[in-house]
Amino acid sequence: MKRFFLFFYAVFAVVMTVQAQRLTIDNAKVFNDFFERRDWDYFEIQRYFRNYRFTNEQIQELYERSKRENNVLGEIYALNLFGRDFRNKTLYKESLTNHIKALDLCRQYKSLEGEVVTLNQIGVVYRRQDKIRSALNYHQYALELTNRFEKQTLEVKKCRSISENSIGNIYLALKQYKLALDKFEKNLKTQEELKDNRGMAINHQNMGFAFQQLGDLDNALKNYYASLAYNNRNRSKIGKVICHNSISNVLISKGEYDKALQYIREVEDLVKHIGNNYYVSEVYNTLGYCQVKKNDLEAAEKNIKRALDTAIKYGVPNNVNKSYEYLSEMYKIKNDYKQAYEYYRKSIEGNKKIFNDRNILYVNNLINKYDNEVKNNKIKSLAKENEITKLKLTRNRNVLIIALVSIALFGVLLYAIYGQRLLSNDKKILMLEQEALQSQMNPHFVFNALNSIKLYIINNEQKNAVYYLNKFSKLIRSILESSKTKEVTLADELKTMNLYMSIENIRFSNEIHYLEEVDTSLNLEKVKVPPLILQPFLENAIWHGLSSKKGAKKVSLSVTKLSEHFIQIDIEDNGIGRDEAMRIKKSKSLQRKSIGIELTKQRLRNFTDEFQNSFSLVYTDLINQEGSPCGTRVSLTIPLI
Repeated sequence: MKRFFLFFYAVFAVVMTVQAQRLTIDNAKVFNDFFERRDWDYFEIQRYFRNYRFTNEQIQELYERSKRENNVLGEIYALNLFGRDFRNKTLYKESLTNHIKALDLCRQYKSLEGEVVTLNQIGVVYRRQDKIRSALNYHQYALELTNRFEKQTLEVKKCRSISENSIGNIYLALKQYKLALDKFEKNLKTQEELKDNRGMAINHQNMGFAFQQLGDLDNALKNYYASLAYNNRNRSKIGKVICHNSISNVLISKGEYDKALQYIREVEDLVKHIGNNYYVSEVYNTLGYCQVKKNDLEAAEKNIKRALDTAIKYGVPNNVNKSYEYLSEMYKIKNDYKQAYEYYRKSIEGNKKIFNDRNILYVNNLINKYDNEVKNNKIKSLAKENEITKLKLTRNRNVLIIALVSIALFGVLLYAIYGQRLLSNDKKILMLEQEALQSQMNPHFVFNALNSIKLYIINNEQKNAVYYLNKFSKLIRSILESSKTKEVTLADELKTMNLYMSIENIRFSNEIHYLEEVDTSLNLEKVKVPPLILQPFLENAIWHGLSSKKGAKKVSLSVTKLSEHFIQIDIEDNGIGRDEAMRIKKSKSLQRKSIGIELTKQRLRNFTDEFQNSFSLVYTDLINQEGSPCGTRVSLTIPLI
């Protein structure tokens, strides 16, 4: 018998050695085939390695060989594999380090495919840590990048689906459950089109959570069971853990504690085997809470504290707060109200750090204040329009009186006096029209800008909100200051236009590339222009030239010194052209008469009356090599002397 076992062991060792050699050769062949080809894109690499499960040693081998052979996409793929592996082990700091290295390489190599995938991976890591603002920023940018692909392939659609699903999860964290459901329902259609069972499982899981938070427990269970069916079909162990945990929570809410305990017990050993500490803390929280409801307080305390220790160690704030909440309820049942209060206080403070709606309230108040200011400005505008009308009536009456008196008495003398009065009244009318225009400063523009800033705060993008609020306040202050003077320096005018373009660009998701070029021989501080004289031309370039254009959008403003007597300001866009813009405008049911350019011309005439030369304004329709419109250039020549 002993000889038999020795013989069996020897045969087994030989077989395992051969098998190990075969696996090594197979792995070497997979890598060799990969490195022989040099024209991969990132999506193709994902497809190539899709059916392989890498060990840490294999990932390291792929990374080091990619570096040796200068295969940047191989490096990126290996770094993302490292990042995902660390994320699944709840080592978020190490995960981010690898993903960010991959992102830098994507941008250096200009791999749009790799950048979209990596941005989504980083967003998931931040979301797991409940860092909502950072997660939203990365997923939103990934979603924007998917629109740059000319061909919307399955991989691109899958990336967009991941971004939309993650943004929906962020809405869940912000307690915007109906907004989240809208995102998930749209994404569900994409997943059905892609026939992505894993994506379907994730979507049903997320929809179940949204319904659960809205109190619709039956719909929540329906979606959780659907998710579980997809996960069982995919043989996803982690998916099974997530679904059992969610179903157990709903059953607790429905008072079915025995059934809830059965569901969570089924995955207790499985989650320990998987080793994902995020879900370890979730499962033990649910198990402990179920035991609280069944009055098994000793076991409950043990499991909830185990969940708490795991969540604190691996940085999962949301699960920490759940543990505090469950411990509070447990100590309340024990009549230990001091401990119950202490854990309840910790839970409340933790949740405040994750979600705070004071910023949203602040922006709502800001918009309400702005609405009142718009109403007041309209009243002032109507008063100034009445004053303009009175001045026009007075001017007409004076024309008649002066004509009669001049014919009867002093003719030429009175006619000269009349001319002076006529010119004076015309200037007053133009100044009042300018003030009326500035007091209104396009209320729609300001209202939309505030709404865009409000959206940043709703999405918890604090840095973007503060950044654009600062720019918005500087723009409003510049407009108010310029309304008190007849002329400003060209330097100040360009600063105001730069602020205006920054605010307008929010509406276009910062897609417009705005460029300023100034002749270095020109001293902008010595050149005077009417305030806000360039704004109507930039507004036309954006809303008539670029708003209907697809693809890259660009506006350039250049200042050139033509001679000692003139400067020229060119505003050029790469939009749809004036003919197409006019056709679109005529097709609209509501026709609006634009007076901005005509008022600008009148102001320029009034401004250049005291100069030796007059201004000139020329429009040039730009044509590409195929003879198609590719933009418009406005050339404004202004005298210096």
